[in-house]
Amino acid sequence: MTKKTDRALAELREFGLRYPGAELKSPWPNHLDLAVNGKTFAYLPAEGAPFSISCKLPHSAAEALALEGCEPTGYGLGKWGWVTASLPTGELPLDLFKDWIDESYRAQAPKKLLRLLDADD
Repeated sequence: MTKKTDRALAELREFGLRYPGAELKSPWPNHLDLAVNGKTFAYLPAEGAPFSISCKLPHSAAEALALEGCEPTGYGLGKWGWVTASLPTGELPLDLFKDWIDESYRAQAPKKLLRLLDADD
């Protein structure tokens, strides 16, 4: 949509790809998601699309859903703690979204990768 949102998406992808076993996944057009062990942990649009992010938030979903622009993720994922933020304009809270990516990765990654992650910390 804008260079600003494209830069934000690139930063979030770069952040997410630092996790052990993280990879890009593109299950359908206009998506370039983050996955681990074949399981998506952050749904992100491709460059040029309106900004949105969807993450599995088993611990902070209620708090996230109280924020403007956030709603349960569609396709029935919301009942499992997935939250989508769609912010068409304004400042993008990248630090918050990085926290979401961390929480979602930890919810989706196998235990052996979590042990690797925690050993690095």
